[in-house]
Amino acid sequence: MKRSLALLFTLFAFANVGAAAFSGTATAEAAVATNDEAAKLHALFDRTWEAQLREDPLYATSVGRHDYDNLLPSVTPADLERSYERTKSTLAELKSIDRTKLSPVDVVNYDMFKRQLDLAIGNYELGDYQIPFTADSGFHTEFARLSADMTLATVKDYENYIARINAWPRYVREQIALMRMGIKRGMTVPRATLDGYDGTISAHVVDDPSKSVFWPPFANFPPTVPASEQERLRAAGRAAIANSAVPGYRELLAFFNNEYLPGARTTLGASEMPNGRAYYQHKIREFTTLDLTPEEIHKTGLAEVARISAEMDAVMKSVHFQGDFAAFLQFLRTDPRFYAKTPEELLARASRIAKRMDGKLPSLFKTLPRLPYTVEPVPDSIAPKYTSGRYVGPAQGSTMPGIYWVNTYKLESRPLYNLVSLTLHEAVPGHHLQIALSRELGDLPNFRRFSYISAFGEGWGLYSEYLGIEAGLYDNDPYLNFGRLTWEMWRACRLVVDTGIHSMKWTRQQAIDYMATRTALPLHEVETEVDRYISWPGQALAYKLGELKIKELRKRAETTLGTRFDVREFHDVVLGSGSVPLNVLEENVDRWIVARKGASG
Repeated sequence: MKRSLALLFTLFAFANVGAAAFSGTATAEAAVATNDEAAKLHALFDRTWEAQLREDPLYATSVGRHDYDNLLPSVTPADLERSYERTKSTLAELKSIDRTKLSPVDVVNYDMFKRQLDLAIGNYELGDYQIPFTADSGFHTEFARLSADMTLATVKDYENYIARINAWPRYVREQIALMRMGIKRGMTVPRATLDGYDGTISAHVVDDPSKSVFWPPFANFPPTVPASEQERLRAAGRAAIANSAVPGYRELLAFFNNEYLPGARTTLGASEMPNGRAYYQHKIREFTTLDLTPEEIHKTGLAEVARISAEMDAVMKSVHFQGDFAAFLQFLRTDPRFYAKTPEELLARASRIAKRMDGKLPSLFKTLPRLPYTVEPVPDSIAPKYTSGRYVGPAQGSTMPGIYWVNTYKLESRPLYNLVSLTLHEAVPGHHLQIALSRELGDLPNFRRFSYISAFGEGWGLYSEYLGIEAGLYDNDPYLNFGRLTWEMWRACRLVVDTGIHSMKWTRQQAIDYMATRTALPLHEVETEVDRYISWPGQALAYKLGELKIKELRKRAETTLGTRFDVREFHDVVLGSGSVPLNVLEENVDRWIVARKGASG
């Protein structure tokens, strides 16, 4: 059904070329030229895709290609320089293709491919590779998920897994070399965000290999691995953990404590790094797909904060709270009724919300993904510095489901009134639904099928929280509705805080105070979130700007089509082309509106 929808877009785009395009000799010659240019374009897509998989074996595994499952990437300066030159050559080759002779569908492919190349070139030239982690995640936390990200069903799979563990110390040393370059340039994660971050590394420095996150596959082999091979693999796995995984993390921990932490910059904003203003503007384009200035985004944020504040005040009055807004926030942060007593209770409530929303999906969507999902806690090793929850997709072709992570650390900072919004954003109809559907769009070039554009994905996630109103998940509980509003306010505040930090020299405390006085987020979560924005410039802008565009397009469709508007069709159109820049999304919706209007007479 989803492939049919993608085909519909293709046919409609060709129809827009006009009838004259299919008549006469001149038209036939033009069609041949168009096909030649399209062939060049898709050949370039394919060659670039193969090169990307060779250069990043972990990414290859994640998209279901297992040719390089025994390897880790090589990120020496020479490797990165070579990749940079290849990207520039690819861009030059792309520009040699006559864009005017492409079909409307391939014009979109061309433009999105060019955008990816431009971003990659900019990231390299600005030195982004010298900061391989943020305040809540990084290359080392991703590697700790290796057993979940790889298919382990055969002897060869296990040998590949062991080979990757054994390659870990080399990979660590290469990343350390890049971070040392960053320290010299002042290109680091700010020192203010790094307290306690060593725990994400030290958790993997264990004395007993059987206590390592890399051990479980060796404790329980699948029946497809012959019993005669299991002891050999178990011994090799134990040696790899003891001699490679643990030493690699130990070396990284020593570097972090002895060099990175003392050498990390004391400034906060991206604009205060080398070529920082250009860096931040580049990140705005990367994460929002828009050419907006920090000042324009800041102004939008302030307007949204004011609008949502009025709605929050109305909810507070509806529960007859006696006191001002600050007192109401204190009440929400401290009353035991709003907090789970055990991690199991929090996970159970999240699971119940997810299943309720599962039952609502057919009323909101025509097309649903085949891939199921599950609910699990955020791993202990990263939970203290981690956000409240996140979606973790499986490797393509694996036997794993999608995973909706719920953070059960410090339960007094995980309010239940936010849990509906969190679940809708991270699971369904948010990231799981959106990403799983994108993976099933087989008609898209691979670079699009497996890409993730934050303004689209995070905008959809925030819009999904709003869909809980139509699904009835906030009904009869004003506190749940206040939780929805506090999360929307959180995303509006991000526009103000992110631009404030990275272009207006806000302090960390200034950002914390701004968030804490306008949302009901617990103070621990406010602090971890602010640290995330400080260490990840621009990413926080994607949510609200993307959501505003989706809501704008829905309102346009509803106004234009009236009773002919079908929300299920609208959602299929939004998700039907995978993750796209916001201007492409707008073009898709506008074409659908015209087609729907014409089909209805």
